[in-house]
Amino acid sequence: MSASFEVHVTAGTREEAERICTAAVNDRVAACAQIIGPISSLYRWEGKVEKSEEFLVLLKTGEHRLDELVSLVKDTHSYETPEIVAVPIEGGLPDYLNWIAAETAEQPFRPAS
Repeated sequence: MSASFEVHVTAGTREEAERICTAAVNDRVAACAQIIGPISSLYRWEGKVEKSEEFLVLLKTGEHRLDELVSLVKDTHSYETPEIVAVPIEGGLPDYLNWIAAETAEQPFRPAS
């Protein structure tokens, strides 16, 4: 079983978060996605402390699709430098982790009958 990752992304609107999630799942670079929010974000940008309302996106993917997922988010996102952080999934239900691998396979996985 290949390694799995949870990728964290923030988006400025729910619509943008949904667009990123839909593209990632449709392109099979993420098995699933959740949108949390709105959340309050504080960060330093271009020398100033900023505060904004954002939406947190959690995407599950396999190691073999991680670079493609990062590229898709960068290409889809409105931010100049979007938050894209990949956190390795160190454990979990084996059936769920296998599902992530199957759903992000280049070709859909078909179990033998």
